[in-house]
Amino acid sequence: EDDIAFCILPLYHINGQVVTVVAPLVSGSQVVMPRKFSLSRFWSTLTDNHCTWFSTVPTITKYLLDDVHAKGGEQKLRDTSCLRFARSASSAMPASMLLDFEKTFGIPMLESMGLTESAAPILANPMPPATRKPGSVGIPFGNKVKIIDHSGDDLERGEIGEIVVRGDNVISQYYNAREVTESAFTADGWFRTGDRGYQDDDGYFFVTGRIKELIIKGGENISPREIDDVLYRNKAILEVATFGYPDPAYGQVVAIAVVLKADQSYSEEELMEYCRTELGSFLCPSRIFFVDDLPKGPSGKIQRLQVASSLIPED
Repeated sequence: EDDIAFCILPLYHINGQVVTVVAPLVSGSQVVMPRKFSLSRFWSTLTDNHCTWFSTVPTITKYLLDDVHAKGGEQKLRDTSCLRFARSASSAMPASMLLDFEKTFGIPMLESMGLTESAAPILANPMPPATRKPGSVGIPFGNKVKIIDHSGDDLERGEIGEIVVRGDNVISQYYNAREVTESAFTADGWFRTGDRGYQDDDGYFFVTGRIKELIIKGGENISPREIDDVLYRNKAILEVATFGYPDPAYGQVVAIAVVLKADQSYSEEELMEYCRTELGSFLCPSRIFFVDDLPKGPSGKIQRLQVASSLIPED
């Protein structure tokens, strides 16, 4: 009840709506909520209102770190002793960023993992003095979580597979979408997160990538199909496949692989300008690949994941 949450995330996002507003209010806490995130006013608003914690995403965390490092690494002049912790979700935070945050600001960063379909975190690193592991999304948080293979069989600790979850907070179905519901659950009722990962010997989970094609840019979900549909309006484009491309700041950015019609020519800058106009800056591709053809399955459907794997360099 003594906590004061600082909500800097949009309320159409589960991390902002449920984690940073609904949960604190239900618990009897207070919430401070500016109209929008402002880097220049972040610390003053937080300290003036004596906020004790905030939830963030890696992109905002990087903004905060870049800002203080640009000032020579000096600590903020304001007293931030009111802060107990920060938490991060929505997309994976690099371990180096987490460690940099804790060293720079002197508070623990609790990385977690949640879903819209669970209305809350399903995994979270615990508060000190309990162990938290940089790079891990933590341990089960009020529900059951495990790793399965493509056949649905349980995997051993350390083996990589799909992360699945079951609990009272997980949805039972998608409204009026029977086929989608059936594909989202295993035969024995576990919800498929669409994320690949593993569990270590201590029970902590690590996310290694996504199975689903959804792009997560700065914690925001982007549908590749949405971008495809806009690009197909361009008469010069024969085929296109949108996919997520790794990025140190956003986690993923939008990339597109394009096949032009035989009688058309289009420069990267021309296509980028078209995208900026039709999609806006956030959905605009950061990388454009012109290719001769796109891989397809037996039905003729473009194999988006195969496109991505062929164009993203291996580590």
